[in-house]
Amino acid sequence: MSMFKVFDVAGSALSAQSLRLNVTASNMANANSVSSSVDETYRARQPVFAAMLKDHFGSQQGKSSVGVEVKGIVESQAPLQAQYNPGHALANEDGYIFLPNVNVVEEMANMISASRSYQSNVEVVNTAKQLMMRTLSMGQ
Repeated sequence: MSMFKVFDVAGSALSAQSLRLNVTASNMANANSVSSSVDETYRARQPVFAAMLKDHFGSQQGKSSVGVEVKGIVESQAPLQAQYNPGHALANEDGYIFLPNVNVVEEMANMISASRSYQSNVEVVNTAKQLMMRTLSMGQ
Protein backbone atom coordinates (compact mmCIF):
# COMPACT_ATOMS: atom_id res chain seq x y z
CA MET A 1 0.00 0.00 0.00
CA SER A 2 1.37 3.36 -1.07
CA MET A 3 2.02 6.08 1.47
CA PHE A 4 -0.37 8.28 -0.46
CA LYS A 5 -3.30 5.90 0.14
CA VAL A 6 -3.81 7.51 3.54
CA PHE A 7 -4.96 10.63 1.68
CA ASP A 8 -7.42 8.55 -0.36
CA VAL A 9 -8.87 6.95 2.76
CA ALA A 10 -9.09 10.19 4.72
CA GLY A 11 -10.42 12.07 1.69
CA SER A 12 -13.25 9.60 1.15
CA ALA A 13 -14.05 9.76 4.87
CA LEU A 14 -14.10 13.58 4.74
CA SER A 15 -16.47 13.45 1.80
CA ALA A 16 -18.73 10.96 3.57
CA GLN A 17 -18.86 12.99 6.78
CA SER A 18 -19.55 16.15 4.81
CA LEU A 19 -22.53 14.43 3.19
CA ARG A 20 -23.66 13.21 6.61
CA LEU A 21 -23.52 16.79 7.94
CA ASN A 22 -25.53 18.07 4.97
CA VAL A 23 -28.21 15.41 5.37
CA THR A 24 -28.42 16.13 9.10
CA ALA A 25 -28.74 19.86 8.42
CA SER A 26 -31.52 19.14 5.93
CA ASN A 27 -33.34 17.01 8.51
CA MET A 28 -33.06 19.72 11.14
CA ALA A 29 -34.17 22.44 8.73
CA ASN A 30 -37.32 20.46 7.95
CA ALA A 31 -38.02 19.31 11.51
CA ASN A 32 -40.90 21.76 11.96
CA SER A 33 -42.36 21.68 8.47
CA VAL A 34 -46.08 20.93 8.30
CA SER A 35 -48.10 19.13 5.66
CA SER A 36 -51.72 18.25 5.09
CA SER A 37 -51.10 14.68 3.91
CA VAL A 38 -48.85 11.76 4.78
CA ASP A 39 -47.46 11.57 1.24
CA GLU A 40 -46.26 15.19 1.19
CA THR A 41 -44.68 15.20 4.65
CA TYR A 42 -40.90 15.37 4.91
CA ARG A 43 -39.30 12.17 6.20
CA ALA A 44 -35.95 12.02 7.98
CA ARG A 45 -33.10 10.87 5.76
CA GLN A 46 -29.89 9.04 6.63
CA PRO A 47 -26.85 8.30 4.48
CA VAL A 48 -25.70 4.70 4.07
CA PHE A 49 -21.96 4.07 4.00
CA ALA A 50 -19.89 1.00 3.17
CA ALA A 51 -16.21 0.23 3.43
CA MET A 52 -14.40 0.09 0.09
CA LEU A 53 -12.00 -2.81 0.29
CA LYS A 54 -10.91 -4.04 -3.10
CA ASP A 55 -7.71 -5.97 -3.62
CA HIS A 56 -5.31 -5.51 -6.50
CA PHE A 57 -7.17 -7.99 -8.69
CA GLY A 58 -10.71 -7.10 -7.64
CA SER A 59 -10.79 -3.52 -8.86
CA GLN A 60 -11.66 -2.63 -12.42
CA GLN A 61 -8.52 -0.69 -13.30
CA GLY A 62 -5.98 -2.89 -11.60
CA LYS A 63 -5.62 -0.52 -8.65
CA SER A 64 -6.46 -1.23 -5.05
CA SER A 65 -8.94 1.08 -3.37
CA VAL A 66 -9.82 1.62 0.25
CA GLY A 67 -11.97 4.12 2.03
CA VAL A 68 -15.62 4.97 2.51
CA GLU A 69 -18.22 4.61 -0.20
CA VAL A 70 -21.62 6.32 -0.07
CA LYS A 71 -24.21 3.72 -1.01
CA GLY A 72 -27.13 6.13 -0.93
CA ILE A 73 -29.55 8.05 1.22
CA VAL A 74 -32.56 6.30 2.73
CA GLU A 75 -35.74 7.74 4.21
CA SER A 76 -36.76 6.79 7.73
CA GLN A 77 -39.70 4.44 8.02
CA ALA A 78 -40.62 5.72 11.49
CA PRO A 79 -44.22 6.88 11.76
CA LEU A 80 -45.04 10.52 11.13
CA GLN A 81 -46.55 12.72 13.81
CA ALA A 82 -50.24 13.46 13.30
CA GLN A 83 -51.50 16.44 15.28
CA TYR A 84 -55.10 17.51 15.65
CA ASN A 85 -55.25 21.19 14.75
CA PRO A 86 -58.47 22.00 12.86
CA GLY A 87 -57.72 25.73 12.80
CA HIS A 88 -54.43 25.32 10.91
CA ALA A 89 -54.42 26.41 7.26
CA LEU A 90 -52.93 23.08 6.15
CA ALA A 91 -55.25 20.85 8.18
CA ASN A 92 -56.89 18.06 6.20
CA GLU A 93 -60.64 17.42 6.16
CA ASP A 94 -60.37 15.57 9.50
CA GLY A 95 -58.52 18.50 11.11
CA TYR A 96 -55.08 16.85 11.25
CA ILE A 97 -51.71 18.22 10.21
CA PHE A 98 -48.68 15.99 9.75
CA LEU A 99 -45.20 16.67 11.11
CA PRO A 100 -41.96 14.98 10.04
CA ASN A 101 -40.47 12.00 11.85
CA VAL A 102 -37.32 13.98 12.63
CA ASN A 103 -36.00 13.64 16.18
CA VAL A 104 -34.02 16.83 16.80
CA VAL A 105 -32.08 15.34 19.73
CA GLU A 106 -30.91 12.40 17.61
CA GLU A 107 -30.02 14.76 14.78
CA MET A 108 -27.93 16.93 17.12
CA ALA A 109 -26.07 13.85 18.35
CA ASN A 110 -25.57 12.76 14.74
CA MET A 111 -24.25 16.21 13.84
CA ILE A 112 -21.78 16.22 16.73
CA SER A 113 -20.59 12.72 15.79
CA ALA A 114 -20.16 13.64 12.11
CA SER A 115 -18.36 16.86 13.02
CA ARG A 116 -15.91 15.03 15.29
CA SER A 117 -15.31 12.36 12.68
CA TYR A 118 -14.64 15.08 10.11
CA GLN A 119 -12.19 16.79 12.49
CA SER A 120 -10.42 13.49 13.16
CA ASN A 121 -9.94 12.87 9.45
CA VAL A 122 -8.57 16.39 8.98
CA GLU A 123 -6.04 15.57 11.70
CA VAL A 124 -5.11 12.34 9.89
CA VAL A 125 -4.44 14.29 6.69
CA ASN A 126 -2.39 16.92 8.54
CA THR A 127 -0.37 14.32 10.43
CA ALA A 128 0.35 12.32 7.29
CA LYS A 129 1.44 15.50 5.52
CA GLN A 130 3.76 16.43 8.39
CA LEU A 131 5.27 12.93 8.46
CA MET A 132 5.93 13.03 4.73
CA MET A 133 7.50 16.48 5.00
CA ARG A 134 9.77 15.30 7.83
CA THR A 135 10.72 12.22 5.84
CA LEU A 136 11.68 14.39 2.86
CA SER A 137 13.67 16.75 5.07
CA MET A 138 15.75 13.85 6.46
CA GLY A 139 17.66 13.70 3.18
CA GLN A 140 18.90 17.29 3.49
